[in-house]
Amino acid sequence: MNILVCISKAPDTTSKIAFTNGDTQFDENGVQYIVNPYDEWYALVRALELKEAQGGNVTIITVGTATDDAVIRKALAIGADDAVRIDAPSTDAYFTAMQIAEFAKGKGFDLILTGKETIDYNGSQVAGMLAEALDLPFISVAAKLDVAGSTVKAEREIVGGVQEVEVSTPVVVSCAKGMAEQRIPNMRGIMAARTKPLNVVAPVALDALTTYSSYSMPAAKSSVKLIDPNNLDELVALLHNEAKVI
Repeated sequence: MNILVCISKAPDTTSKIAFTNGDTQFDENGVQYIVNPYDEWYALVRALELKEAQGGNVTIITVGTATDDAVIRKALAIGADDAVRIDAPSTDAYFTAMQIAEFAKGKGFDLILTGKETIDYNGSQVAGMLAEALDLPFISVAAKLDVAGSTVKAEREIVGGVQEVEVSTPVVVSCAKGMAEQRIPNMRGIMAARTKPLNVVAPVALDALTTYSSYSMPAAKSSVKLIDPNNLDELVALLHNEAKVI
C-alpha cells in the first residue's frame, strides 16, 4: 500500500502569540514549532499502522521552507519511510493543496491522509481541495479507517450517531480524534531519521488568491465574580440581569 501523509508545522500550544509589521504577519521570534497534532497523531500514525499490517510505504509531504526540516525529521523519526518538502512558504490552503496535488499526480498513491485541520488556523480546507484537484473521492473528518484490498471503510461522527462510509482506493481522508493513538519516537527512530531521504521539490507557479490584511488578538476575558455559595439570590440576579442566560 502506497500512502501519502500531508503534514504541516504549527506553533507549540505554549508559544506566546504576537504579530508584527502592523499586525499583518505572525511573529515567529521565539516560537517553538511542532508537527501539527492532527497530522501526526491521527493521519501519520494510522498510515504507519496500515503499513505494518499490510506492507507498503509511507511518504510524508509538506509545503514549506528549510526551516520546516526539523519538523519533517520528527515525523520521519515516528516511522515514515521518506519525505518530500515542496520548497515554498505555505501562503494559504489553496496554494498548499494545489502544490501537493501537482506532486501526487501519477505517483500511484492508494491513500492520501491529512489531519482534519491545523491547530493554528483551524481551516479544514486542504484535504477537500486536494481531493477535488486530483478528482478523487473524499472522506471528511474520519474517526476510524480500515482497508481491505482496494476497499476503504471509514466511520465519521455525525449529529446523533456514526456514519459508515465505504469507498474504493485511491481516496483522500482527513483524520480526526479516534483514528489512532499518539506515538513517541524512540532512539532508533530518531537516529534513523537523520539518514532518511528528504526530497526537496520546486513549487509550481500559482496566482495568489488570498492576502492577509491584519491579525488581532481575541478580546480580553472579563474578570470573574465570586459569589458566596449560600447567596443564591445574588447568583440568580446576576445570571438574569448581567449574563442574561436565565
